[in-house]
Amino acid sequence: MTKKEFPLKVGLFGIGLDAYWEQFAGLKERLESYISIVSGKIKAYNVEIVNLGLIDTPANAFEAGSQFRKEDVDVIFLYITTYALSSTVLPVVQRAKVPVIILNLSPEASIDYEAFNKMEDRVKMTGEWLAYCSACPVPEIANVFNRAGIKFHQVTGMLHDDEECWNEIREWVEAAKVAHIMYYNRLGCMGHYYSGMLDIYTDLTKQYAHFGGHIELIEVEELSSLRENITKEEISERVKLFYHEFDVQKDCSEEELERAAKTSVALDRLAEKYGLGSMAYYYKGTGNKANEDTISSIILGNSLLTARGIPVAGEYEIKNAQAMKIMDSFGVGGSFTEYYAMDFKDDIVLMGHDGPGHIAIAEGKTKVRPLHVYHGKVGNGLSVEMSVKHGPITLLSVVEKADGGLMLLTAEAESVPGPILEIGNTNSRYKFAIGARQFVNEWNSHGPAHHCAVGVGHISSKIQKLGDLLNMEVIKVC
Repeated sequence: MTKKEFPLKVGLFGIGLDAYWEQFAGLKERLESYISIVSGKIKAYNVEIVNLGLIDTPANAFEAGSQFRKEDVDVIFLYITTYALSSTVLPVVQRAKVPVIILNLSPEASIDYEAFNKMEDRVKMTGEWLAYCSACPVPEIANVFNRAGIKFHQVTGMLHDDEECWNEIREWVEAAKVAHIMYYNRLGCMGHYYSGMLDIYTDLTKQYAHFGGHIELIEVEELSSLRENITKEEISERVKLFYHEFDVQKDCSEEELERAAKTSVALDRLAEKYGLGSMAYYYKGTGNKANEDTISSIILGNSLLTARGIPVAGEYEIKNAQAMKIMDSFGVGGSFTEYYAMDFKDDIVLMGHDGPGHIAIAEGKTKVRPLHVYHGKVGNGLSVEMSVKHGPITLLSVVEKADGGLMLLTAEAESVPGPILEIGNTNSRYKFAIGARQFVNEWNSHGPAHHCAVGVGHISSKIQKLGDLLNMEVIKVC
C-alpha cells in the first residue's frame, strides 16, 4: 500500500439558501466563484479535491453526503459562504462520517461601508451584505453538530490576504495527510521486546484502533536468510554508499563495513517484500550465530531506511516507531531518542540513543564509529554518532494511558551547540523555554515510555490537529 495508490481525498462544499437566488441576481455565481478559489488553494497543497460546489437544499445535502461517501473522502472542508439552514449541512456530514472543518471566511477584510450605503437599491444592498454573511450561520451549525454528536473544527479568517488563516488551513491538510499515511502504513515488528523494559510493551490492537494501518510480525531468521543471497557486487556498492552518506571514521574496518553492507541490502529487500513504512526491532541473538551476526550489523542499514522515510525504532519500541512515523510524515524527521543526562550548568537535557539515527536531520555528516560492545545488548560492530540540527525541534511520544487508550505527548525546544558524549550514539543538547528541571518533571508526570521521537522545527500545532482528527488527546508540555 502506498500514498500513490491511496491519495488523500479532501471533500469541499459551500452552503447557501436556494430562496436567495431568485431574489438577489448574481449572488449564487459570486459565491460559487469563492468556492472555486478555496478549491484551488487547497488543491495546491497536493491533494485530490472532491468539490461538490454550493449545497442549498436538504435534498442536495443528502445527495452530497452520499457522493462524499462514494468518493471515500478523508476529511471535509465546509465553506460557509453565506447564511444557510443547518438542514442543508447536517445530512452531508452525517452520511460522510469523516472529520469536518468549518471555514468561516470573509471575502474581504471589511465591507466598504461608504460605497455600500450609497447603493440606492435596497434589494441589491441585501444581496451585497449576504455575500459577506459567512459568520451568521456558524453558531447554528455548531449547535446542531454538538447536539448530533458530530465533532468539528473551525478556521475563521479571510478568503484573501490572510496568512494566519491559510497557514491554519494548510496545517489541517498536512495533519489529514499524516492521518491518512498512518492509516495505510505497514509497520514491521521484528524480534521481540527487550526483557523487563515494561514501559515499552503495548497492545497492538490499540495501535490499530487509534492509527489504523497493518502490523507485520517478522522473524529475524528471515532477514538472516536474505543476507545469504547478497552478492559481493551489492556489498561493494553499499559500502560506497556508506562512504557517501556517512562520515566513516578511519578506525572502521573494511570487514565491519562489508558486514553492515550485507545486512543493509537485506533490510531493503525485507522492507520491499512487506511494503514496510516503519519498523521496530530487537533480538538477543544468543545461541544462533547467523542471527547474532545479522542483528549486530543492522545499525547503518536501519539509519539509511530511517532517512528515506522508513523510520526504524530499536528495542522493539512499537509506540515510538509510530511516533517516528508521524514526525517523518510531517517532513521533519523523527529520530529515536531518550534522556542521556542533565546539564544543570547550561540548563539543558542531553538526549540520544544507541542504534539507528535519522541522518537526514543531522547537524553535519553522521559519523560511523566502531564499538567493541553494544551496551546492554549482544554483539559489537559499527554504530552512528550524530546530533540533531541546531535550531527548533519538537519531541513526540505516543503514550499508552492507564485505561489502555493512547495519547500524544509533545514539547518544543531548541537543539543547541555544545559538547556531547562522543560514544558512537546519537546525542543532542536540548534547551527548553521552561527550563530543564520543569520540563523533565512535567514530561515524566504524564507517564510516557522512556523513548520518544525528535524532529526539526516547531510543529506542536500540527500534532494537535492530528490528534483532533484521530480523536486522540494531545498534551503539550512546552
